[in-house]
Amino acid sequence: MKITVRVLVILLAGCLSGAAQPVPGPRPDKLRGTISLSGAWALYPMAVRWAEEFQKLHPGVRIDVQAGGAGKGMADVLSGAVDVGMVSRQVNPAEIEKGALAVAVAKDAVVPTISGKNPFLAEIQRRGLKKEEFAAIWITKTLQSWAGLIGPQASAPLHSYTRSDACGAADTWAAYLGKRQEDLAGVGVYGDPGIAEAVKRDPRGIGYNNVNFAYDAKTKKPVDGLAVCPIDLNGNGNLDPAERIYASRDDLIQAIAAGIYPSPPARELYFVLKGKPRSALLADFVGWVLTTGQKYVAEMGYLPPGPDHIAQGLTAVGRGVEGKK
Repeated sequence: MKITVRVLVILLAGCLSGAAQPVPGPRPDKLRGTISLSGAWALYPMAVRWAEEFQKLHPGVRIDVQAGGAGKGMADVLSGAVDVGMVSRQVNPAEIEKGALAVAVAKDAVVPTISGKNPFLAEIQRRGLKKEEFAAIWITKTLQSWAGLIGPQASAPLHSYTRSDACGAADTWAAYLGKRQEDLAGVGVYGDPGIAEAVKRDPRGIGYNNVNFAYDAKTKKPVDGLAVCPIDLNGNGNLDPAERIYASRDDLIQAIAAGIYPSPPARELYFVLKGKPRSALLADFVGWVLTTGQKYVAEMGYLPPGPDHIAQGLTAVGRGVEGKK
């Protein structure tokens, strides 16, 4: 009996001793600070999602994302007003000379849009519009009536809309037509939401939008009241089955990935920094976007930039492996 009691005392002491040992907890997150982004509407929804997910992982980090057009994003980052400019067009040599460092982080496209109330919608969706017809609307201004597209029965005037702010969508759409943003004719409207709303309200209007402002994020169908104007890619006057790629956002994204939808108006989207990151936090964020952050790209209606772009971006910000120098 004495031996049994003694054994129990020893075992109890051992348990108490073990309970007193500290249990290792999660390592405290050391990332602290703020990151600011501004620029392209095209990249805005994706950047907001990245910011939300990164802040969940690092509660001590605050990320501010503001839209305003690619031109504003470029001007803001080069002036030092923000850490990252969101740019939805190619960075030009003059900007590179001023220190712009472009990192491709995603890909999407610009699509022509018309009102869902357009009286000739069925015929437009049957035949599509040729590149030459888009050029006649926005560049030469020789097409100012729907009759020139549909026939004499469509005598209504055609109202073209363009962007009033310096932006990647306008630059990309103009590049598809062989010109630059300043060559596009039409009523100037600020921002992606603005041009979508203007076209939606005008049954005789035509404009262009980034994919994620032409399609609803939840339904993945064209925004209510808006229709995507098909492009007759082979110019035969009919929309062939292979050209019917606009029913849903997923259909269009697959067509971009397959190279069916041309580039431009498909294009890369960039984070632009002024030179190499000046803080480990900024380098870590961009490195995360190019690696773990890419898992959110498809569900947000974008395409990844491709392995070569990702490798180049990681090297550019000094993050060959995510989060490490």
